[in-house]
Amino acid sequence: MEIWGFIKTYLIAFGVFMVVEGAWLVLIAKDFYKKEIGFLMSDSPKLIPTVLFALIMVMGLIVFAINPALAKESWKYALLAGMFLGVIAYATYDLTNLATLEGWPLKVAVVDLLWGATMGGTVSTVSFFILRMLG
Repeated sequence: MEIWGFIKTYLIAFGVFMVVEGAWLVLIAKDFYKKEIGFLMSDSPKLIPTVLFALIMVMGLIVFAINPALAKESWKYALLAGMFLGVIAYATYDLTNLATLEGWPLKVAVVDLLWGATMGGTVSTVSFFILRMLG
């Protein structure tokens, strides 16, 4: 893939990620996390780690889900590979927290794993369709 194609893919996938993840955090899960782990949360999210996670996660979705799906011309591949990578990423965080932090709720881990699958699959599939539409 040439550099401009990669940049186009990255910008589209990053935009989709920001919309999907932003909607989750701001509209849906904010109260859930506050209730379940509010005792651990800072007053405001730290911007640099948040942006770094987004940049890295989008790169992973492109390399392991979106680009292979485009090559295979398969939205189903985008969906399943994206879901799998989302589960891996969120499991790394949540299962490590379950193993090392006193009081990390199992409920949060389960919800996060489900969200990781949903986010990864959604971002990869929507990005796949946008990129196919744009040519």
